[in-house]
Amino acid sequence: MTDRHIPKMAELAPLLRPRRPSLGPTGRRLAPVASIWDLREAARKRAPRAVFDYTDGAAGEERTLARMREAYAGVELVPSVLRDVSSVDPSTTILGRRSELPLVFGPTGFTRMMHSEGEPAVARAARATGIPYVLSTMGTTSVEDLAGRVPGANLWFQLYLWRDRGAGSDFVRRAADCGYSALMLTVDTPVPGRRLRDVRNGLTIPPSLTLRTVLDAALRPAWWFDLLTTSPLEFASLNRFEGTVAELIDRMFDPTATIADLEWLRSAWKGPLVVKGVQSPEDARRVVDAGADAVVVSNHGGRQLDRAPVPLEQLRPVLDAVGDRAEVYVDGGIMSGADVVAAVALGARAALVGRAYLYGLMAGGERGVRKAADILGGDIRTTLALLGVSRCADLRADHVRLRSRSSG
Repeated sequence: MTDRHIPKMAELAPLLRPRRPSLGPTGRRLAPVASIWDLREAARKRAPRAVFDYTDGAAGEERTLARMREAYAGVELVPSVLRDVSSVDPSTTILGRRSELPLVFGPTGFTRMMHSEGEPAVARAARATGIPYVLSTMGTTSVEDLAGRVPGANLWFQLYLWRDRGAGSDFVRRAADCGYSALMLTVDTPVPGRRLRDVRNGLTIPPSLTLRTVLDAALRPAWWFDLLTTSPLEFASLNRFEGTVAELIDRMFDPTATIADLEWLRSAWKGPLVVKGVQSPEDARRVVDAGADAVVVSNHGGRQLDRAPVPLEQLRPVLDAVGDRAEVYVDGGIMSGADVVAAVALGARAALVGRAYLYGLMAGGERGVRKAADILGGDIRTTLALLGVSRCADLRADHVRLRSRSSG
């Protein structure tokens, strides 16, 4: 029989560790966050539904998005034990420059719609983390403004092929003049994908004040106050636009673009050239033959063609197709540092994320993006150590197994 007694205060004192109250709503919102999924939930609670769904959603029935996440959920990591992992170095080299993680903050459109701090907040978090950040053509900060506000960041510029080739040439020149270290051409948007959440929510750029949004504003006053009391949304690519995302893509992007346009871009841009949106070995060979220094195996986060191939599953065929002629990156469905490690073990030089840091931006501005970077970086270091690997360069394909759905 267990002897019981009423504990004395002296016995309880060592157990009493009250948590310091966080100062401000952002601190309180971010304090319990431990994963990207937690950031997603914090973002969902803070942002209006239409804005959150723009980030969170995908095309059609969103089968591609679900399959991408299922692919990473099916990854099995195989550790090697009794290895010295007292010091773990997760750095790598991306396009000839050191990156502290095998990670790139990828390009996202309308970023200031998520939080007024927008692209500069993301770029500052990337600079602090020591990784590249890609400014989108559809970003809400200009090429010059971002470079001026975040000196020392490893900035890339993402370009779409425009109907107005003169505008495209101007962007290439401006990015070069501002010291952007790489140019990324996105090739999977000849027409806009059917993003049904945006259609159902009636999303416009900028968000319109309709009866629905006014009711939503009553539930999320901080977000609307932030939007309405800061500078109007403007874009890296045009002074102002009012309409839906699909209307903007139809107006700006060129569905007649071919491999000849990539060859033109190669002649116009003297630095590293990355092609994003490659989904087959054949296309990987074509773009590398046309001068690409790197390819991103990507289906636009499942936001263009629903039922498109899963990038993680296409990674090996693309690597086999290009060999050592180009670096290969991957994106889509990545929600943890373990996902990044799996992609690198399977042969990717680095992984790109978009939703992961946008959840952080929506939840807490720059502090939220830094939280996302810290979570991913911590995951990467822990996963490497538990695999018995002290450097990214030592990751091998046999550290990973892809389990079929039927295998559990």
